[in-house]
Amino acid sequence: MKLNQSFGASIVALTLATSAMAADQSIIVQSTTSTANSGLYDYLLPMFQDKTGIQVNVVAVGTGQAIKNAQNCDGDVLLVHAKASEEKFVEAGFGTTRTDLMYNDFVIVGPAADPASVGGMDDVQGALSKISDSEALFASRGDDSGTHKKEVALWADAGVDPATGSGEWYRETGSGMGATLNAGIGMGAYVMTDRATWISFGNKQDYEIKVEGDDDLFNQYGVIPVNPAQCPSVNVEAAKSFADWLISEDGQSAIAAYEVSDQQLFFPNAPKN
Repeated sequence: MKLNQSFGASIVALTLATSAMAADQSIIVQSTTSTANSGLYDYLLPMFQDKTGIQVNVVAVGTGQAIKNAQNCDGDVLLVHAKASEEKFVEAGFGTTRTDLMYNDFVIVGPAADPASVGGMDDVQGALSKISDSEALFASRGDDSGTHKKEVALWADAGVDPATGSGEWYRETGSGMGATLNAGIGMGAYVMTDRATWISFGNKQDYEIKVEGDDDLFNQYGVIPVNPAQCPSVNVEAAKSFADWLISEDGQSAIAAYEVSDQQLFFPNAPKN
């Protein structure tokens, strides 16, 4: 009887030890949807896991929600694209350091009919003004994501308050980028999207990029390990390992090499040591 009890206790101890080791080798990344929708994680994460043995679990939501989740200690690393909000996150003590990781740009896509006649424009404020003036349909994420934050700032720069057209020509989906593109295309509306998601998007129908090339459409991504002083549950070493790998020469080269339809989706720009 004592032998069976001893054996049973050993099995329980081994199971607990194995679970603890597994936890040590996994992290949660609170991330923007654009990096997930583009397929970047499917490409990068196996490389990182093969190198380190660390499993990365991604929660892909809008940037605003990702930041809230990280503030609630529901993650080990934050990877989003709203620099001002990221800097506030660090200043408030929730993140250790913020590092530029990569960039691409935003574009406005629309139907071939181009009801606001913005096709070919590289002046995003001018294009938004034309969309507003013509009351052509515009589908916004409306979800406090990095893309939505940028869109709101661009409307303000254009001197337009789209809320005055809310529910009429300005339609807020409250959804991620892919879902908003599907909704926008379904209703014939213009949509602002990051270029990586657009390149990867399968349901383009007769849609094409109408507005691009304005410096104001620049889209910077940053990576931030969550601060264990605020969140004691953070897997500090594994989180640092992942952030360090992303900004290392190997990680940056991997980001640069990722392509869809022979097009590079993200351009690494982490500072070199």
